[in-house]
Order: sequence, then C-alpha cells, then structure tokens
Amino acid sequence: MPNIKVFGGSSHPELTKLICTRLGLEPGRVIAKRFSNRETSVEINESVRGEDVFIVQSGCGEINDNLMELLIMINACKIASASRVTAVIPCFPYARQDRKDK
Repeated sequence: MPNIKVFGGSSHPELTKLICTRLGLEPGRVIAKRFSNRETSVEINESVRGEDVFIVQSGCGEINDNLMELLIMINACKIASASRVTAVIPCFPYARQDRKDK
C-alpha cells in the first residue's frame, strides 16, 4: 500500500492493532498524554510528510477527551505536512443531537 500511515488514539488501541494487522501495516508511533490540568498533548513520533494518514479514534468512553485528542492528532499531522488526514470514527459522538427536541 503506497504511503499510508495508521495512527490510533487512546480510546481503542486494540481496534487500531486489528486494522493494521488486516492491512499488513504497523501502527504509527504516537504518544498521547495528559497534563495535570487534563490538557491533552500529542506527539507523532515518525514522519508523515506526503503520506495519507488515517487516525482511528472511537467515540466511546471519555467522549470529550477522545474527541479533543482526535482533533489535536489531526492538527499535528497537518502541521507535519501529511498529504491527507482521514478520521476513522466507528462510534461517532454527538450524532444524536442533529434533531430538534419534540
């Protein structure tokens, strides 16, 4: 597969490993940590310049933290000159808020 990198957020690392195994790829090296004030920090530990990047992050568990981590990972990849960044979100948070209450 040409120029594909798959990174996983902290919400479901097992899913990222399963996807990478199926594709015959190694999961990308990323470190996500939280500061004492619960602010999220993400480090992409490999080059993504010119690559198609897929970020796997489920909306389960700590929904707000996971969503913020995903956005920070997307930003980190774009700053590092990734060609394209695609979010893979199997369980999409806030999807039930698209309708007006009755």
